[in-house]
Amino acid sequence: MLLTLVSAPAFAHTGAGPVDGFLHGLMHPLSGLDHVLAMVAVGLWAGLVGGKARIAYPAAFVGMMALAGAWGMSGGELPGVEIGIAFSVIILGAAVALKASPPLAAGTLACGILAIFHGFAHGAELPENASGLAYAAGFILATATLHLVGIVLAGTIAARAPLIARIAGGGLVLAGVALLAG
Repeated sequence: MLLTLVSAPAFAHTGAGPVDGFLHGLMHPLSGLDHVLAMVAVGLWAGLVGGKARIAYPAAFVGMMALAGAWGMSGGELPGVEIGIAFSVIILGAAVALKASPPLAAGTLACGILAIFHGFAHGAELPENASGLAYAAGFILATATLHLVGIVLAGTIAARAPLIARIAGGGLVLAGVALLAG
């Protein structure tokens, strides 16, 4: 009986008791295939385009995602979020498959627009007792890491087997279509 008085309660569900917002934010982009595919695709596309795009595309995505995340945390509404996320996978996959190399501003703008859906989804799913700032720091770090994975993959693939990048882009398109259907 004495041990039950000094033991700490176990919290097994998000929103119950103290929540580590940073870890929840870190895990959110990693726990959904749609987010992982889109975020790696941004890095892959940026890496294949090369030059300033390697910084501009991911930076635009992360910056706009953070703003849209704040919008989602504030209780805003954005219709069609899941459809927008699925289309982001399709669009980014097509850009990779077609080896699209638009002007830097156009590619950067596209990444920023597509990030709105991901950021809003992240923000809208802020756990009840989590710090919004810590949660945002987590999903921003996870997203930037996934972008970096895509950039590294692009460097590896582009040098050794450029056809694999096009096939991967086609796979992303198909995955996005499957997300729309599901």
